[in-house]
Order: sequence, then structure tokens, then C-alpha cells
Amino acid sequence: MVSYKFFRKSYLSQFNNFIVDLSSPSNISYFWNFGSLLGVSLLMQFMSGLFLTFHYAANVGVAFDSVIHIMRDVNSGWFLRYAHINGASFFFIFIYIHIGRGIFYFSFKKSLVWLSGIFIFLLLMMVAFMGYILPWGQMSFWGATVITNLISSVPKLGEVVVFWIWGGFSVNNATLNRFFSFHFVFPFLIMFLVLIHLVFLHNYGSNNPLGLIGSYDKIFFYPYFVIKDFLGFFFFSILFLILICFFPLMLVDSENFIMANSLVTPLHIQPEWYYLFSYAILRSIPNKLGGVMALFLSILVLAVFLFCKSKFNSLSYYPVVDFGYYYFVINIGLLMWIGANQVEYPFYLLGQMSSIFFFFFFFYMYIYFVSFWDFLLD
Repeated sequence: MVSYKFFRKSYLSQFNNFIVDLSSPSNISYFWNFGSLLGVSLLMQFMSGLFLTFHYAANVGVAFDSVIHIMRDVNSGWFLRYAHINGASFFFIFIYIHIGRGIFYFSFKKSLVWLSGIFIFLLLMMVAFMGYILPWGQMSFWGATVITNLISSVPKLGEVVVFWIWGGFSVNNATLNRFFSFHFVFPFLIMFLVLIHLVFLHNYGSNNPLGLIGSYDKIFFYPYFVIKDFLGFFFFSILFLILICFFPLMLVDSENFIMANSLVTPLHIQPEWYYLFSYAILRSIPNKLGGVMALFLSILVLAVFLFCKSKFNSLSYYPVVDFGYYYFVINIGLLMWIGANQVEYPFYLLGQMSSIFFFFFFFYMYIYFVSFWDFLLD
């Protein structure tokens, strides 16, 4: 009781309203845990990355060796690096589930929360891409070369912008330095955007699985959902430690164990697994500029939901779209598998079909069928 009074009456009252006395719907499920898990993942990435910078050298001559030095010579360096690599994968698993839950339960109706989330997602993808370059392995170098080269498809200014990003006429030491600087600085911007995201969320209030609006069935965040979140942290930490200690390289490309060599091109250049769905969409379009536009649109398409109007706040009330949503999730997995394969038959054809359905779901199936179902109910 004393502690409650201390929080409510002192300068910590804002913190109290933000965490302790925050009113939350009583029926929110474990799908709402992934927001807090993302916060924990962000802090873990920030701390492990900070310690890695103490020993990493952003120079093409020694970058690869500095990573080996971290693994072999630095106390618990192997743990820090594996935590950072696999932490990034968990981060994207959580954010995809978080976005998926938002699509299913109409979280985009909270427009400012949704928009701030899209900006966080875009920045996160940029930061993860720049981090992938830093070990200076074969896939790091060639991934950077291929992805940055895409900008050259922009008419007139494209090639100039690419040379400016590279700091020369190819991916070189200047490029590595720049990417390292941005990889270090951008997480601070992500943290700022996350704070804004939370402020907007707490102004709107959380939605719930039934899609009900109102405050007649809400309870305090503490202790109910704090305990629920800690249960999520517990299971996450077990999975995380199992992955780090027993299968640390399960999600790492074997080409990245070879030092970057501009004279030897890998047989199949591909990004990390969490970019594969966008990469498959990019490869499915034969035109270079069209592919780049589709690549960016595969992320920015989330903003389309802001134009969706509905009577209900859950896809459970929209049977056709509900079925389409689960097929859409399968389609994302299919695109990831296609992105990991060569550009040849049948993967190229499958990629084009899956890309068409990807955009069909956003632009037509979701928006149109939700409106149509509401019209039938009228």
C-alpha cells in the first residue's frame, strides 16, 4: 500500500500511469505479450551491440579478423556475438507476429500507433541490413553490393546516389565505416520512436480479441499483465539460451565464414531470412525499377490499412477475410522459401504468383471484403 501511495503521489506518478495503474482489457491474450518481448529484445540488442563495438574494428583490412578476435580472445565474446546475431532473428520473429496480430485485430484503427509502428519497422530493417554488412564476410560484401546497387535504377539521380553511399565506385572501406556509424546511431532513433509509439498506444488504449470498445471491463496492468509478461520473458529466455548454446549458427549463412573477396561471387546471393519475402517479390518482377518499387511497397503497403473502415475490430467476424488471412500467412512463408532458392523454374513462376497474391490481399481482399461484409449486414 505504501509503495502504491509513493508511486501515485510522488514525481513517479507519470511512470505509475504508464505501467502500474494503466487500464488494460481483461481478456487480452498472449498475442499481446509480443510488444513487451520486442522491448526486451531491443534492450538486449542495444546492450550486446554496445559491448561488441568495444572490440570491433570498422576497417576492411581487419573487420573480419576483429570478429574472429571477439569470438576467440574476448571473455564471453562468443556469447555476446551469438546473442546479437540470434537476438536480431528473434526481434524479427516477434515483430512479424506483432504486425500479424495488429492486422487480425484491426490495430490500424489507432492510426498514429500504426504509423509510428511502420516507421519503427522501416528503421529496424535498415539497421539490421547495415549490421549484416559489418562482419565483412562474402555474403556481407555481396549483399551490400546487390542491395545498394538497386538504388541505381532510379532515373537520373540513381547512380550518383549509389556512388555517394559507397563513398567510391564500389563497396569499400568508406562504405563499411558509414554503415557501422549508422548501425550504431539509428537504434537511438528507434528507441525514441518506440517511446512515441507507447505514448500513442496509451492515449488510445489497447484493443482486445473480441474487438469491444469501452472501459467497463478493464483491470490494472500491474500485477495481472506484468506477471503475464514475465511468463513470456521466461519462455523466451529459455528458447534464446538453447539457440545460443546449442544451435548458434542455425540461422547464419555459411558463405559469411569466408572473408569478403570482390573477385569471387557466391553462387547464390541472398539476404538474411527475415528479408526473404521482400527479396522474392523483388526478383519476381523482370524490370529493375519495378522490382525496387515492389520491394519498398512490400513494407509501405501496411499503410493501406489506414483507409480500411469496418463495423467490427476482429477478422473473426469476417469469415472470407479470416480464411484469406491464414492463406496470406502461408504465402509469406512460401515467399521466404522461394527467396532462398535460385531464380529458375519453378521458383520464378511461384514467386510471381505469390507476389500477386501478397498485394491482392492488401489492396483488394482485405479492404474490399471487409466493406462488402459490412454492407451485407446493413
